[in-house]
This record gives sequence, structure tokens and C-alpha cells, in this order.
Amino acid sequence: MGFGFRDLEVWKKAVKFAEAVISVSENLYTEKKHFRLVENLEAAVVSVAANIAEGKGRYSKKEFVQFLYVARGSLYETVACLEIFKNRKWIGETEYNSLLKDAEEIAKMINGLISSIR
Repeated sequence: MGFGFRDLEVWKKAVKFAEAVISVSENLYTEKKHFRLVENLEAAVVSVAANIAEGKGRYSKKEFVQFLYVARGSLYETVACLEIFKNRKWIGETEYNSLLKDAEEIAKMINGLISSIR
């Protein structure tokens, strides 16, 4: 049995993005008292790839599109968290801009996939 989501370029990119964000979160310049914010960031970024995979495993295009909407929402949540972290100087401008560029590309890919399915 194969997993069709593994063939999707957007899923592959979302996994790499999650790995990059998690790596950044492991080196944040913050006190430990903000661990829930870090956990929220990590949960949001993992949710992008997870929802793409779950949606691909559904039996209808309508359900797949709904999970892609959720994945896109999680991507936006991730970007919002990164913006806050940048503003608090927990991550640098260069790291933020690099991750934002990747997020923008993933958003375009998700939107394109939604359009191709509908």
C-alpha cells in the first residue's frame, strides 16, 4: 500500500518547512517560561503537512479540499507566530525572511492544488 500524499510536492515542501521551523525553535533566544508559545509554533507547522496528508487519504475531493484549507490556516498560524517571535527578537530578521519566503511558496502551492481539484 502506498501513501499518495508522499508524491505531492507541496507535502514534501511542508515537511522540509516544518523541519526548518522546528530547528529554529530549538535555538530560540527566549526564557523557558514561553514554552507554550514554542509548542504552539511547532504544532501549527507540523499541522500543515499533517493536514495535507490526511486530506489526501480521504475518499472525496471535497474532503481533500477542506483539509487543504485547514493546512493553509495552519500555515498562516505559523507565520503569525514567527512574526511575533521576530518582533520579540527571539529569531533574527534573516531567519524570519527565509522562513517567510518558504511559507509564501507553500501557500501558493496549496492554493494551486485547491484550484486544480475544484
